[in-house]
Amino acid sequence: MSSINIAKAKRLRSTPYTSRIEKQGVTAYSIYNHMLLPAGFKDSLEDSYYHLKEHVQIWDVAAERQVEISGDDSAKLVQLMTCRDLSKSKDGRCYYCPIIDDQGGLINDPVVLRLNQNKWWLSIADSDVILFAKGLAIGKNFNVKIVEPNVDIMAVQGPKSFSLMEKVFGKAITDLKFFGFDYFDFKGAKHLIARSGWSKQGGYEIYVQNTESGLKLYDYLFELGTEFNVKPGCPHLIERIESALLSYGNDFDLNDNPLECGFDKYVNLDSNVNFLGKEKLKEIKAKGISKKLMGVKINHDQINVSKAIEIRINSKRVGELRSGVYSPTFKQVIGIAMIDKPFFTVDTKVEITLNNETKTGVLCNIPFV
Repeated sequence: MSSINIAKAKRLRSTPYTSRIEKQGVTAYSIYNHMLLPAGFKDSLEDSYYHLKEHVQIWDVAAERQVEISGDDSAKLVQLMTCRDLSKSKDGRCYYCPIIDDQGGLINDPVVLRLNQNKWWLSIADSDVILFAKGLAIGKNFNVKIVEPNVDIMAVQGPKSFSLMEKVFGKAITDLKFFGFDYFDFKGAKHLIARSGWSKQGGYEIYVQNTESGLKLYDYLFELGTEFNVKPGCPHLIERIESALLSYGNDFDLNDNPLECGFDKYVNLDSNVNFLGKEKLKEIKAKGISKKLMGVKINHDQINVSKAIEIRINSKRVGELRSGVYSPTFKQVIGIAMIDKPFFTVDTKVEITLNNETKTGVLCNIPFV
């Protein structure tokens, strides 16, 4: 098989950790927010899956860029962008916040960090939220400053991440509650660290602003992590699908709304807060959704999803598979699919063509159990 390299350029940015991970054996990149995102290492997908669930990995996820919104009207602008009620948000907390347009279409699903009432970070998925924010701010004449700060996240993920981080930062790091963040010292430099990450195995995200200190910390984590069987890693396809950690641009996009994607608890239509698309979402809720994200289990042992794959019942199209992978836990292919009404019912039997062969499957709720 031929090897195709990615041509790096200023508009396709490397990360501060790129030289490290290339020495550590990165084998593939994806492109995320115009930046390199590691997508594979020397270990097989299954080997890295078991390692993540048992030990600890360090991830270069600097491609999770920040949109910093500050100023007197910053809280108004952040609230205008998301259907989640942030009126009772607190400093030092992270909030998962679907961002929508005037028609309820999903623009992004960032984790929002409230640094204080007048300064917010939106830790974004793969779309140009900064342009959307700037457009709204200009149109509303808001008194805000919107920038992409120099923040390069590294994630420490896996069940042994807590022990490793305690060795570096002390017992206080283990007292952080999920989606809480605080500042911790590493050899004279302060780092914002959140108890968060794109896996369900537990861990932390370190929002590095001091590149020199961040690289020293990266190396130190590997040095101390030897006893915990530390390895480099990246967001993991099997683990994220099993855990139903949805991926913007793969599982949903601007053509979908949060009610269709199961984000109901983050859609606060009965609150007094004002946000873009609120009336449209009220209409959709009153009428009922016409499609729904669901899980699907398929009787097959391999799959590669690079584009949507049609799902059928008795040769009739009823939806599409958007992500899929072979799960060593379920011993079959599992996937995330958008299913049309009225077919989005658990245990509904479906058909899907893979490699010119028709395979059978069954719809289920997500996350998979």
